[in-house]
Amino acid sequence: MHTVIIGVGGVGGYFGGKIAHSGQKVTFVARGKHLEAMQTNGLEVKSVDGDFKTNSFKATDVLKQVEKADLILICTKSWQVANAGELIKPILKDTTIVMPLQNGADNAEKLCDVIDSKHVVGGLCKIYSKIEAPGIISHFGHPPEIIFGELDALKTQRLQIPKAIFDKAGFLSTISDNIHVDIWSKFMFIATVSGLGALTRATIGEMYQNPETRNIMSETATEIHNIGTAKGVTLPENLVDRIMTFISMQPFDSTASTQRDIMAGRPSELYNFNGFIVREGEKLEIATPTNHFIYSCLQLMENKARS
Repeated sequence: MHTVIIGVGGVGGYFGGKIAHSGQKVTFVARGKHLEAMQTNGLEVKSVDGDFKTNSFKATDVLKQVEKADLILICTKSWQVANAGELIKPILKDTTIVMPLQNGADNAEKLCDVIDSKHVVGGLCKIYSKIEAPGIISHFGHPPEIIFGELDALKTQRLQIPKAIFDKAGFLSTISDNIHVDIWSKFMFIATVSGLGALTRATIGEMYQNPETRNIMSETATEIHNIGTAKGVTLPENLVDRIMTFISMQPFDSTASTQRDIMAGRPSELYNFNGFIVREGEKLEIATPTNHFIYSCLQLMENKARS
């Protein structure tokens, strides 16, 4: 089995590194100094679960040099998904599985717009990780896990292909009973803490500890629940309470990657998080005042970063 990793940040670097380290065939598609370091020194992963280094992979920025794939993990930012879908067309076989793992509620739909939907399997991951330096990935929290499933909720035989790859790599993976519910549940958490975290410059623990910001997080999550339900996703009625409990259990000093991007002046996933909820609310005529406020305030920094 040949796995191709598109985007070698905290997510692609960790999970792709684990797959390569287990002796399986992996190609990383990366760029810049990160790519140069990987080509020269291999990929180093510093993990709370144990460090490792691997050289057993191919790393390139030229898709024409990549052998056709059995499994492609799209690990870019959510605003890069459609472009990634265009780029992978030359390495698709009839049976290739394409799985997006970035945060966001509509990444699978973005891929289905640019490649044949038969390739696309819904996915998400749970991990705190980042690029520490070129060629070095830091995994600093949460037991790493990939959750995936067919978009129509069928338990097809082909799902055993990524399951076998992930199991051999040695990290937790779960075939979902309803991947849309799982994606929206993860999205509710990440969108709730990301924008507000960037606006307040506070950690997740600090925001939850403060009654005012905790209430704002609950309002943000409730609006996301309203939008998801209106779009036909069968979200549990108590999901907001469950997400707030999950937030309370996060490491006190943790922050989300989108928050870190905004604070560092880098382009972020703001448009795909709070912005997505605002736009869907306008389409569905559902009020999203809390998400609208957060999105509007942060747009100034986002526009500056993208200019």
